[in-house]
Amino acid sequence: MEAGDIYRRENFYADALTGELLPKFLLFMAPTRGGDWVFRLLTSREQGRRREPPCSHGDPYPGYFLGTPGGPLVKDTWVDLRSWPDADADDARRLIGKGVMTLVSRLTGRQLRAALECTAAAADTTRQQEQAIRDLLAELN
Repeated sequence: MEAGDIYRRENFYADALTGELLPKFLLFMAPTRGGDWVFRLLTSREQGRRREPPCSHGDPYPGYFLGTPGGPLVKDTWVDLRSWPDADADDARRLIGKGVMTLVSRLTGRQLRAALECTAAAADTTRQQEQAIRDLLAELN
């Protein structure tokens, strides 16, 4: 796993109408000092999210607009800046090994830095997550 990796995670959530388990795309952002990973979900549901400026911490949903990343992400896509607990690296590797999580794309360069900066400043980002992101940003610069 590397910063900027986008994984498709099978069976991530249940559809509210059918109960069917559906996949979700996850953006791995930065490793923590404890070895876990800060990640955020990706979404194609605009639902009041802004495109301009790309980084928005406002209501109703804070997000970072990626545009259309390509690969299996063929719709306009946002990084959902709402809180998630860090991903356990061992659990993630196990899911990758079982084929439950598959690497589908990677953000690099300017787009990764901008997404990291936006996420670090988001209200739902914990201090530990912000520190991990800022440590990575210092390495990237």
